[in-house]
Amino acid sequence: MSSGTTSSGTTSSGTTRTGRPRPTGTGRGGDARPHGDPLVPRMLLGRRLRELRERAGLSRRDAGQTVHGSESKIARLEQGRVGSRPREVARLLARYGADGDERTTLLALAEQTTARAWWHEDGDIVASWVRPYLSAEQAAKLVRTFEAQFVPGLLQTEEYARALIRRVSAEDEVERRVEFRMRRQRVLRRRPRPVNLWVVLDEQALWRPIGDAATMRGQLRHIIEMCRRPNVTVQIAPFGICGRVAGDGPLTLVRFPQQGLPDMVYIERADRADYPVRRAEIERHWHVFNTLVTEAAPPERTPRLLAGMLATF
Repeated sequence: MSSGTTSSGTTSSGTTRTGRPRPTGTGRGGDARPHGDPLVPRMLLGRRLRELRERAGLSRRDAGQTVHGSESKIARLEQGRVGSRPREVARLLARYGADGDERTTLLALAEQTTARAWWHEDGDIVASWVRPYLSAEQAAKLVRTFEAQFVPGLLQTEEYARALIRRVSAEDEVERRVEFRMRRQRVLRRRPRPVNLWVVLDEQALWRPIGDAATMRGQLRHIIEMCRRPNVTVQIAPFGICGRVAGDGPLTLVRFPQQGLPDMVYIERADRADYPVRRAEIERHWHVFNTLVTEAAPPERTPRLLAGMLATF
């Protein structure tokens, strides 16, 4: 996205420039934590805990007192932003009057919330503010993204990513960051159900030279090739659409396959990210994206537009 993890070199890997070695011994036999990314279990558990609390007529303050915590702690738990200790979940379930079967199910879910995220072994190069999005991306049913400055990370070639990352990262970190970005793209080939990706790309992002002419030609050809995949749609938007329609700039929306989970909105800034959670905010950002889709050139024109650009590099 703008200058960060999902598109440019500042992150897709984070902001650290230390060149520290990759952590080892975690999540591969040296750790008792369960495997599997914890984001979706956290969201599922949090949603159900909120429903049970509200059914019991209790406030977040009441719930916090049950586990000697604050209202904000309960809010973070219910929003799926943090893991949960099974013993604290057990106390909440007892206070909420959950029955035996539900207690068993939710306590098992609580165990999964402490799993290591898929990016954990690269945690030293993954900025904290992008981690929720990276977890969501791998668990997603569909991803919708608008990018104004760079080709989105899920569509970048190795050469394009390398040239972009090299601008802002220490040389001894570049290859590791490139490999990390390429690993994210596995969701496009995931079996049996790859993520459904829909990209609206501001034309200026394609005219901005990243690397040499060969790098840009390779990147444009790659997007043309990706457009042939049934799970990938790319539209090209005219210059200036960002300021006119997408005032917040780059925007990504994530929908999960599990019913009842709210969509994630990810808005990347220079050194942080916003994750709006209110229903009205989520709906507003969907409206923005749908407007971008309407105003961009139709998907069937994308290969022809890219071929025209290709001839200029």
